[in-house]
Amino acid sequence: MGLILRDDGGSLSVNPPLTPNGFTTNGSNWLWAVTAVYVVIFLFFAATSFKAFNGERIFHYTFIVPLLVGSIVYYSWASDLGSSVVSGWQLFWVKYIYWVVEFPAIIVALGLLSGISWATIVYNVFLSWIWIVSYLVAAFTTTQYKWGFFAFGTVSWLILAVHLLTIGRKSATRVGVSAHYTGLAGWTNLLWLVWPIAWAVTDGARVIGVTPTAIFFGVLDILLLPVIALAFFFVSRKWDYNRLNLAYTRYGRVNDGGHHQDKLTTPAPAHGGVNTAAPAV
Repeated sequence: MGLILRDDGGSLSVNPPLTPNGFTTNGSNWLWAVTAVYVVIFLFFAATSFKAFNGERIFHYTFIVPLLVGSIVYYSWASDLGSSVVSGWQLFWVKYIYWVVEFPAIIVALGLLSGISWATIVYNVFLSWIWIVSYLVAAFTTTQYKWGFFAFGTVSWLILAVHLLTIGRKSATRVGVSAHYTGLAGWTNLLWLVWPIAWAVTDGARVIGVTPTAIFFGVLDILLLPVIALAFFFVSRKWDYNRLNLAYTRYGRVNDGGHHQDKLTTPAPAHGGVNTAAPAV
C-alpha cells in the first residue's frame, strides 16, 4: 500500500495541472491522506466481512464497494487525473463518479435499517442520482443557465431529505431502531446540507480555488461515508436482524416458509411411539 500512496510531490510533475491556477502540491498531499483513509477503512471492512458479527454481512457488502470506489477516485484526484478544463477552471469530474456510488450506498443502508420498502429505497436512490447528475451538468455549463440545473438538483436533495427524515424515521420506529436511525440519517443530512453550499462556491461560482475545493470536498467525504460506515459497523451489533428482516446474509436465500439449519429440531414421536418423520437429506 505504501507504493500506491507514496507521492513525494511527484504526481504533479508527471500529471501537471491543466491550467495555471489549477491543482497544487498542497491539495495533492491532502488528497493522498484522504486516499489512505479510504484504503484503510476499505481493507478493514473487507477483512471483517469474513468473520462478521453473527454472520451478518449485509452492511459490509453495502459499504465495501463505495469504499473501494472512493479509494480509486481519490487516488485519481490526488494524482491530478480525472479533470477537464471548463472556461479556465480545472473541473475534477471524477468526484461526481464517486458520489453516484457513495450517496446511493448510504441510502440503501439507511433504507435497510429503517425497514422501508424496496420501492421507496429505489425511489430515493434515483433522487440522489438526479441530484448528482444535475450538479455535474451544471458544472460543465458555462453560462448562467448552470443555476437552473443546480436548482433542479437541490430540489431533488430536499425531497430525498424529507423522505429520509420522515418516512424513514417512522418506519424505523416500528422496528425499534428509531434512535439509531435518527442519529445516522441526521448526520447524513447535516452533511448533505453543506453540499449545495460547497458546490456553489466551488464548481458553481468558483469563489474558491481548485485546491481549496479539493480540501473542502475531501473533508466532507471523510465525514460522510467512512464515519457512517464505521457507525453502522459498531452500532449494528445491537440490532435484531430477524426483526429488521435482514438475516438473509447468514442463511442465504431462504424463503419465509423454509428451514434454517440452526433451527432444525427432531420431530416428536407419534402416539404409537414410532417416529415416522423422514430423515433429513
